[in-house]
Amino acid sequence: MIKDVQEKILQLKKENDICILAHSYQAKEIVEIADITGDSYKLSVEAQKVSNKNILMCGVHFMAEAAKMLNPDKNVYLANPSAGCPMAEQMEPEMIEMIKAQEPDRKVVCYINTTAALKRVCDVCVTSSSAVKIVKNMDADKILFIPDCNLGAFVKKACPEKDIMLLQGGCPVHASVTKADMIAAKTAHPDALVLCHPECIPAVSEMADYVGSTSGIMNFAAESDAKEFIIGTEISIAEHLQYRF
Repeated sequence: MIKDVQEKILQLKKENDICILAHSYQAKEIVEIADITGDSYKLSVEAQKVSNKNILMCGVHFMAEAAKMLNPDKNVYLANPSAGCPMAEQMEPEMIEMIKAQEPDRKVVCYINTTAALKRVCDVCVTSSSAVKIVKNMDADKILFIPDCNLGAFVKKACPEKDIMLLQGGCPVHASVTKADMIAAKTAHPDALVLCHPECIPAVSEMADYVGSTSGIMNFAAESDAKEFIIGTEISIAEHLQYRF
């Protein structure tokens, strides 16, 4: 049944000059027929290299917006128009503009997981894998990092020379992973390495052997000699690793 649906999608894709982008969080049956799979930044960048006129994003709204920003001459469609990200949509541009007016010397760094409207009022946009490097090299000493206070805390710890202001925001899925969850997992699998996303709370990230983006987590597991891993991010990443290894 799934194979029949996949074949129909592949046929329609070819007939309509469509490139399918699938976020790493998507299920295996979607990833199998996608032209490009990866995190939100990789999808947007790689989409610039394809010749297709139409792009179908299998992800959430901000990912489709990002793909359109980097590919203005292409038609970008969202597979599920109602798919949203709670973190990307939890802050309003007006609130950030108010803070900028109060502290004009504080540069605003936004995570790629934000709406296009929010990106418009920010100075720099970063990914989870580039955030530390970019913040370290900014000429500003005072920074507001939005929206995720957990990723922000990770950046703040790595950049003690910067005055980094955080707001209360973040990913509810990653924030739901607790220190108790991690202790229980480590107790059950003492030889396993912990790989987690920086959107997890600091108490969880501090227990990790590696902290990085979804692509970083998958690459780390692929290159590691370890045989067991505890994955601190969306469950689909663990599933993809199980299929791959």
